[in-house]
Amino acid sequence: MDSFLAALWVGPAGRVVGVDMTPEMLERSRELAARLGLTNIEFREGFIEEPPIEDGWADVVISNGVFNLCPDKLGVYRQVHRVLRPGGRMTVADICVETPVPEEAMRDIDLWTG
Repeated sequence: MDSFLAALWVGPAGRVVGVDMTPEMLERSRELAARLGLTNIEFREGFIEEPPIEDGWADVVISNGVFNLCPDKLGVYRQVHRVLRPGGRMTVADICVETPVPEEAMRDIDLWTG
């Protein structure tokens, strides 16, 4: 959903690239973009640890719940730095933890939601 909103925000002069590792999500995203008539968006297959994005390409990188799925969070941030243009920015909506979470805390939804 974030990619589609970004495509609307940047308008026809901007470009949005979404990255997903699953063929099913790529197919769904491409179909939805076509139904919405969004021609300024594309979806590429890849991993966040090595996104198929050119160096210094992006003005903005957004992530909604992906960084926390990666064991090498520092490596993911290095990739964000690699793909951002100088002066670019990122917006992340993730819960990142570096230490194991106790089992009882994992089951308490109030600790994970705002």
